[in-house]
Amino acid sequence: MESYIIILLCLAAFAAGFIDAIVGGGGLIQTPMGLILLPNLPVSTVIGTLKLPAFSGTAFAAFQYLKKVVIQWKLLLIMMFLAVPSAFLGSTILTYVSNDFMKPLLLVVLSILLIYTYAKKNFGQHVAKENSEKTQILYAVVISMVVGFYDGFIGPGTGSFLVVAFIALMGFDFLHASANAKMVNLATNFGSICLFISKGKIIWAIALPMAASNALGGWLGAKLAINKGNGFIRIFFLVVVIGTLIRFAYDVFYK
Repeated sequence: MESYIIILLCLAAFAAGFIDAIVGGGGLIQTPMGLILLPNLPVSTVIGTLKLPAFSGTAFAAFQYLKKVVIQWKLLLIMMFLAVPSAFLGSTILTYVSNDFMKPLLLVVLSILLIYTYAKKNFGQHVAKENSEKTQILYAVVISMVVGFYDGFIGPGTGSFLVVAFIALMGFDFLHASANAKMVNLATNFGSICLFISKGKIIWAIALPMAASNALGGWLGAKLAINKGNGFIRIFFLVVVIGTLIRFAYDVFYK
């Protein structure tokens, strides 16, 4: 394989890791670039190969957040435990059926999400909910299973959906939501990687240099998010949701 292709993929991985560390959505950059630059490979092989850099970037970002943000470990461990098999199941189904039928629905959901987040200026700016422990655990189970399956089956925007779920259902601010989202996303990526390794769908010569680049981007993005705080993350979140909307609109109307 030509070296310039690896370089371009690594640049895409760095940008994806940087964006994903702040508020999710790195797949909007990394996945299209992988499909464009590796046109002769099966789609499942490209997606499987890209899961490794996604995992490494998320891991480095999560490590930065854990040093600065207080984590509710009981809830988080429940979510991570359930997210792994949920993502594995989603990726398994992806190897047999197309996910295109979901994209029109996601287009509507993202449009509503964008309008609501923009209109509600204090969304994600402070902890507003005080749920009972039982309610929090219930939300944790639902979020991890639904979003875990989504990440394995579709992928792009997983981090953003996790951030919204932590804010809207569990009352976190943007910073704490991003920190917890990284850990759950780490678990969903791991679940998918297990499936793709078992199917022999990862090309390690591509995945490893991209993983290093994504990790560097994730490390820098997390440090910036922690230093800038909630206001910065909210703006970044809106930009990423708009990008996700454009991606799904293209898939729905032009493919």
